[in-house]
Amino acid sequence: MRIDLSKYLTERYLESISEQKFEGPVVTIARQFGCPAKSVAAKLVSRLTEIKSKKAKKMDWRFINKEILHESAKLLDVDPEEIQYVFRYETRSVFADIISSYSRKYYKSDRKIRNTIARVIRNIASEGNVVIVGRGGVAITRDIQKSLHIKLEAPIDWRALRVSEKYCLSIEEATKYANDVDRKRALFRDYFHGTGSDYTRFDMIFNSMTLSMDEIVESTINMMKLKNLI
Repeated sequence: MRIDLSKYLTERYLESISEQKFEGPVVTIARQFGCPAKSVAAKLVSRLTEIKSKKAKKMDWRFINKEILHESAKLLDVDPEEIQYVFRYETRSVFADIISSYSRKYYKSDRKIRNTIARVIRNIASEGNVVIVGRGGVAITRDIQKSLHIKLEAPIDWRALRVSEKYCLSIEEATKYANDVDRKRALFRDYFHGTGSDYTRFDMIFNSMTLSMDEIVESTINMMKLKNLI
C-alpha cells in the first residue's frame, strides 16, 4: 500500500501538539491569483478592531504576512532570503537539493522549511485574533474550533486583466502566470493534508468580481458573529 509520506508526517505532527490548547480565533484567507486577498485582510482587521464585543479578547486583531517568513527563518537559523523561494511556492530540483546539502553549512530541506512554516502559522493562530493569508493556512489551522476559512475566487479573464495591469504582461502571459501560481499554491496546500483532501474545504467562498471588498468583509464579520468568534 502506497503511503502519502508528507500527509503522514503532518498528521504525526498535529497529533504531537493536539494536547495543547489553541483558542484562536483565527481567520484564514485563500485566493486565486489576482484576487485582492491582502487588501481584504487589511480591511477586515481594521473593521474587527473597531468592533466592541464583550466576547472579544483585549488584544487587537492583526494581519500576519511577512512575519511568517522572518519567524520561520529565525527558527531555521538562516537568512530569510534562503527560504524565500518556498514562499513563492517553488521547490528545488533534486539535483539542486543534493548540491545545496553539500555546499551549505546550514542546509535545510524543503520539507524541513515547510514544516517549520506550519509550526510558525500554528503558533501564531494559537495566540488568536489573527488573519492569515495563504501559506496553506486552512490545512494547518482547520481543527482549531474558533476558526473561519474563506476563499476569494473570480473568472480567469477578470483576474488576468488585473495581473496584466499590475505586472505589465500581455493578457495571454497574465493568464498563464495566474494559472501557474494557482497550481503551485494548490500543491503547497496539498502538502499538508494530501491531494484532494476534504479537510481543506472552505467555510465561505466569495466572487471577487461581483462583490466589493466591503461586502466580502461585512459578510465575513457576520459569519464570525454567528460562529461566536467575535
